[in-house]
Amino acid sequence: MSKKNAFYAQSGGVTAVINASACGVIQTARKHRDRIGKLYAGRNGIIGALLEDMIDTSKESAATIAALRHTPGGAFGSARYKLKGLEENRAEYERLIEVFRAHNIGYFFYNGGGDSADTCYKVSQLSRKLKFPVQAIHVPKTVDNDLPITDTCPGFGSVAKYVAVSTREAGLDVASMAETSTKVFILEVMGRHAGWIAAAGGLAGQTRAEAPHIILFPEIPFEKRAFLRRVKECVTAYGYCVVVVSEGAAYKNGRFLADTGTVDAFGHKQLGGVAATVARLVRDAHGYKYHYAIADYLQRSARHIASKTDVDQAYAVGKAAVEMALQGENAVMPTIVRHADKPYRWTIGMAPLSRVANREKMMPRRFITPDGFGITAACRRYLAPLIRGEDYPPYRDGLPKYVKLKGIAVAKKLGTRFVL
Repeated sequence: MSKKNAFYAQSGGVTAVINASACGVIQTARKHRDRIGKLYAGRNGIIGALLEDMIDTSKESAATIAALRHTPGGAFGSARYKLKGLEENRAEYERLIEVFRAHNIGYFFYNGGGDSADTCYKVSQLSRKLKFPVQAIHVPKTVDNDLPITDTCPGFGSVAKYVAVSTREAGLDVASMAETSTKVFILEVMGRHAGWIAAAGGLAGQTRAEAPHIILFPEIPFEKRAFLRRVKECVTAYGYCVVVVSEGAAYKNGRFLADTGTVDAFGHKQLGGVAATVARLVRDAHGYKYHYAIADYLQRSARHIASKTDVDQAYAVGKAAVEMALQGENAVMPTIVRHADKPYRWTIGMAPLSRVANREKMMPRRFITPDGFGITAACRRYLAPLIRGEDYPPYRDGLPKYVKLKGIAVAKKLGTRFVL
């Protein structure tokens, strides 16, 4: 049999290090040209496969591919597009196999979170039924750190570092102005159901007097009275109060503090603006002068302050994905396996997608202080190694020097155009 080509795609919200995973996939595939033909990348994620709109990565130089390791964003374009269930929309999956068959693609590397793991798993199942086997390997990525089995998720360590640094720096700013100006500062971070990112803010301070003074987790139901009481206690004791709040903070009945009433392409509730909601509560109850900030895309795109641990792990899972495929594995995901905290030691493991798809890993209660407003020593031990090390990109004229692909398209072979 002739060697098969490979297909790589990025899915969902991108990260500061998702291109490091792409670099790992592409460089490793190039080392095995005797077994892998060309590696195509979907333009704008899985949509690129459905529309037969693919980029030929063999047209990119070795230097360009190497530079992906320090370039943020999604170099090939990503998409929030969830394939429905096989029974609900079998046509989409059959279209994928049709495109893969036309381009002799036998390896599918899908770089994303839980929904992507589900898609990857279903493609591996259907491909066998349609008599065109495709080895589907999920490459983990999510800033939310909520994929199961793996110790951490590539993308999270860098967001955690950004949030911890920002919290410490903003805390010093507020402390210096608190006597005559701002008393309360609120930083809103990502995290729909899991509070890992918010927890990372807790690394900024070592004592109760240091910022952040309050962390609001999705896992802990929001109690207005308890929160406002703690804010007043902090301002009285320290002169100011810094709050880190997850966008997924919710009341006991499950209603998000910042529910906009809309949903995204994955069917998740659209969140945003929880910092403003919390700020209004503080103003109405205490009248303190406040400021708030929404980290939003800044937290996940800040490659200039990425964690070296995170960069190394992102590259490693991309590399491992290709090696697993060449070993005959299918419907699996490379994982990070922790062996020790100090010094931090980790290796690559492997998990079946049947145990990963559509599952979320929440913050364990033992990682959150009894009062629900901070992180425990156990949580600090878990988080601390993930933000360690610096991996600065090259700079030119005072700005990071990032790479842009030529993005040369693969010639289409199918006469029909798929309608999304």
